Amino acid sequence: MRTPMLLVALTLATSCTWVHMAPGASAVRVVEGPPAGCENRGEIEVSVRHNLAFYDRNQRKVRDELETLARNEAPGINADTVQPLGPPSNGSQRYAAWRCGGR
Repeated sequence: MRTPMLLVALTLATSCTWVHMAPGASAVRVVEGPPAGCENRGEIEVSVRHNLAFYDRNQRKVRDELETLARNEAPGINADTVQPLGPPSNGSQRYAAWRCGGR
C-alpha cells in the first residue's frame, strides 16, 4: 500500500511548477543573443531542483522555471532583458542581464 501512495505523491510533485512570476518580471524579455544597443547589467545565476530522489524532473519544466527565476531577478539589477549564456546544467543556469530601455 505504501509503494502506490509514494508513486502517486512523487508523480504529483514532479508535475507541479514551483516557481511563479514575480511582479514586474513579466515585462522582462528573453533573447537568444546579445541585444544591440543595450547596457550590460551583469549576470544572473539561478537554480532549481532538477531531480527528486531517483527521479529526474521534466527538463522543459526545469528550463521554464530557470527562465522564470532569471526574469524575477532582472528588475532587481535594473535589467529588462535576459539572455541564457548556456544550457541548463544540473538544475542551474547563467543569464546575462541587459537594460535596453523598454524596447
